[in-house]
Formats: sequence, structure tokens, C-alpha cells
Amino acid sequence: MQGSSLLKHEDGGVLTLTLHRPEKRNALSAAVMAELTGALEAAASDKACRVVVLTGAGEAFCAGMDLGHLEALGAKTEQEHREDSQQIARLLRLLYELPKPTIAAVNGAAIAGGMGLATVCDFTLAVPEAKFGYTEVRIGFVPAIVSAFLREQIGDKRARDLLLTGRLIKAEEAQALGLVTRVVPAAELVDEARKLAGKLVENSPEALMATKRLLSGQVRHRLDEAIALAIEANVQARATADFKEGIRAFLEKRKPKWG
Repeated sequence: MQGSSLLKHEDGGVLTLTLHRPEKRNALSAAVMAELTGALEAAASDKACRVVVLTGAGEAFCAGMDLGHLEALGAKTEQEHREDSQQIARLLRLLYELPKPTIAAVNGAAIAGGMGLATVCDFTLAVPEAKFGYTEVRIGFVPAIVSAFLREQIGDKRARDLLLTGRLIKAEEAQALGLVTRVVPAAELVDEARKLAGKLVENSPEALMATKRLLSGQVRHRLDEAIALAIEANVQARATADFKEGIRAFLEKRKPKWG
């Protein structure tokens, strides 16, 4: 099944979702996020679906927010900013808590929200050339929603390093931090993702779902609070002069001039 920005392929209980905007480095727009959210919701209730694999078409996994989406942010109201943040939070949490095992096959750069998608999956396989980074602070953004998941995954000190510096890291460092499960050669990425999915399909589907419910339940209250704070932080940050200057500078391909 093929959508405008998302390819779907089912085989032997494995649903592969491919972000399909290679000309835009698979950047996220409101439409892309809605389509991906719908596909994941359908997978969650589909008994035939046992495992979900998420990957990207072309040279990038996901480069973060789409330029058009960023440009439109400047004209949004406070409520629209809140709804936009809620949409991002809903997508990441759905992927994190999906009752089926999830595998990210990271074929290239995974930046900002793209890094969030890649690393909230149960397993993250990445090519050596893949780069990761929460670069929001470089352009006046706050890496709000992703911070809730990142602190759960790697702890406060390491999360502060990535979120406050906005630096890019290679797949090898991401693996050392615990954000990547395994680094595999590009030529083997698809096969390795399929092999892993095949092993998961052999396990008890009820036991897998129960285990995922248990793991999600153990952190649910902390995530509830962290995401609520993150949404409001996003809304407040988007009203600042730095945010507006950051968007302008990014779109004009220049360094921002902070006040």
C-alpha cells in the first residue's frame, strides 16, 4: 500500500513503514506525522501485524521538521502551537508504547524529531554513516518532547550534553550511549532488520505485548508529567524572539543573530 509520503509493505507479519520523501530527506510535515500516526494506530490493532520496521527512503532516515512546516510556525496562534506539539508528542509516544515490537532501520541522518523517531523504537539498527543530533537549540528551538524520552533512555547528564550542545554524533557514539542497538554496514541494513523481525515473530505475540505493556507502564507516570511540561515549554518557546530569529536564519541559510 502506498501513500503520498509513506510506503507500507507487509510480509510474514512484519509491517515495514518507509518515510518516502527522499527529495526532502524525509522531513516531517503535519501531513507526514498524521499519516505515520494513522499507520501505527492501525498496526497496533491489526492481529496480523507482529512487528513494525521503520526506515527512510534515499540517503536520510529523517532530517527533522520540513522547511514548509517551520516557515508556517511563525504565523500560528498559541493554541495552534499547542496542538502541533501535541501531535508530535502523540506520534512519539505511540511509537514508544506500540504493543508490537518496533525496529528502526536508520539508513542515514536522523536529526531532531527524526532522531526521536529512530531512538524511541525498541531496536535501532544504524549504518556507520548515520548521524544523530538534537540540534534545536542552534536555531532557537527547545528540544522539548524528545527530552522526555531521552532522559529515560540515557539519564540526565548525558541528555543534557546532547540537548544543550545540539551537537551531531555518529552511529558508534549513539550505540555507546545506548540509543543505537547495533551498527551494521549499509549493504546489510535491510537484511539485518528482517532477520531481527523474523526472530521476534517467532516469539509469543501475547508475551511480547504483555512485556511491552509492562515496560511502558513502569514509566507511564513519569512520561505523563514530562510530556505535559514539554508541551507547555514548546508553546512558550515559540513565542520568543530567539525562536522567530532562528526560523528566519534557518530559512535564509545564515547564522542567527541572537538579541
